Amino acid sequence: MFKILETLGFSLVLLHVSSALYFHIGETERKCFIEEIPDDTTVLVNYKVEIHDPRTGGFMQSSQGVGMHVDVRDPDMKPILSRVYSAEGRISFTSHTPGEHVICMYSNSTKWIGGTQLRVHLNIQVGEHTIDYANVAQKEKLGNLQLRIRQLLDQVEAITKEQNYQRYREERFRSTSESTNQRVFWWSIVQLVILVCMGAWQMKHLKGFFEAKKLKFSLSIIPK
Repeated sequence: MFKILETLGFSLVLLHVSSALYFHIGETERKCFIEEIPDDTTVLVNYKVEIHDPRTGGFMQSSQGVGMHVDVRDPDMKPILSRVYSAEGRISFTSHTPGEHVICMYSNSTKWIGGTQLRVHLNIQVGEHTIDYANVAQKEKLGNLQLRIRQLLDQVEAITKEQNYQRYREERFRSTSESTNQRVFWWSIVQLVILVCMGAWQMKHLKGFFEAKKLKFSLSIIPK
């Protein structure tokens, strides 16, 4: 039974992984990332800032006073989090609206030498990956099997939220498609009406033109 649960747990973990990367940023630059997050989901952002060392050409631990300003906004561009952090830290927030959340980072200081570059290591974890299960097992005094079952329950809950989010995306896409199709339909009707009106106006204009030409021709053949 435990082997089955362990295999299932490993398979579920493969469905959702955290994203880790690093990027370079200047003192006036602003870097933003888009993360698609279901509602009521915890997001954990770990980061570390290193400063460029011109003597070695590499990067070293940043000095005091150099940190990052972090700005997090929900899909409606409403601020969730906006504050200045140190050169290394952990940021946590919970989503209240499903969709694309924007995470922006930029330096909080302009007191460096001009052209100084930073390297920012960033690790974004979503859902059950934000939970420290070793700490949970210690606090709640859980055994290996109990801890594995707890992990499976959390992963199933995360998958359920992800499925609900995919349904939400599908409904939003369908609504957008229907709205677009309706606009295209009415635009086609407007174009058709304009063409009919232009055709009627041209016919009327040509009719008047030919009637005027016929009248002049009749007047010209009348004997004086």
